[in-house]
Amino acid sequence: MYTPEQRPSDLVKDELPEVDLAQPTAQVSAAPTEDEILEAMKDVVDPELMVNVVDLGLVYGVQVDEHANATIDMTLTSPTCPLTDKIEYDTKYVLDGLVNSVTINWVWLPPWTLEAITEDGREQLRAIGYNL
Repeated sequence: MYTPEQRPSDLVKDELPEVDLAQPTAQVSAAPTEDEILEAMKDVVDPELMVNVVDLGLVYGVQVDEHANATIDMTLTSPTCPLTDKIEYDTKYVLDGLVNSVTINWVWLPPWTLEAITEDGREQLRAIGYNL
């Protein structure tokens, strides 16, 4: 059972490839813009809904410091999402080479709702059979 002291990713451990994403391939000198990070994050797909986390409205905020280190405020469709590790891995993977480090700040307030989905996200969900 999930307790507030646990992270959702503590409940299930995905089998992911052995890649050391803590060590970026090259040091980034110029900090990317928030738009560049959000565009890259469109390659991070929620494994259950098969829509990217940006269009699902799961990314609440992006901060990039002068050293090209990114902090992303993100939520999940449910605090008990068993695929948190996969989303964390994919986020670090798509931002490798764009930023020097990535910190995901999992937030739960405000809670995610269907209203957060962009129109592009709604079209993607309709294409796979959801009625929104």
